[in-house]
Amino acid sequence: MSHDSRKPLSDPKAMRALAHPARLGMINFLGRQPAATATELAEIVGVTPSAASYHLRMLAKYGFVEDAPPRGDGRERVWQAVKEGVSIEREPQDEPMVKEAKQLLVDMILADSQREIRRGMAALDTEPQEWRDVSNWRRAYLMMTAAEAAELRDRMEQLIEPYLTLRRTDPPEGAREVVTHTSLFPLVDPPRPGLPTEDHDAG
Repeated sequence: MSHDSRKPLSDPKAMRALAHPARLGMINFLGRQPAATATELAEIVGVTPSAASYHLRMLAKYGFVEDAPPRGDGRERVWQAVKEGVSIEREPQDEPMVKEAKQLLVDMILADSQREIRRGMAALDTEPQEWRDVSNWRRAYLMMTAAEAAELRDRMEQLIEPYLTLRRTDPPEGAREVVTHTSLFPLVDPPRPGLPTEDHDAG
């Protein structure tokens, strides 16, 4: 999904509803699997089926998940993530309540991403050699214009697109799920010791 096709989040209630470990876990799982029941999601995120049903209703209330086609006899409700993705865009005109909700959600997502990276790196020594060879974690500092950054962002998304889990309906033998974390934003140097600090919002 291209950057421009994502829906920017602006409702602080919706962002606070999503900023919950179990709900983020459900959204992450539904981003990898076509659909799941509350019972299945309860096992994934470590809550009871009744609690999972409550969280799913809250996610549905704010438009993050929806009903999926029923399975079998249709006795258990099946859920899927909505097809339209969302983005968190920090705007200068954001009201304090909106800004606070965006920061809360960003912090939750970043913490979840860091846990995912740590789990993967900690388990690398148990992986086959071929997977140890291709695993990579790199930070690079670039010098570029905003137009060049936009081009790089779009090219990265185009490269990733064909390999998205839900898009690969017939992956080749030996394929397995891989995660990549990408970020791109202007560098903000940390405050120097002894100098007054300034607040900088992530874009």
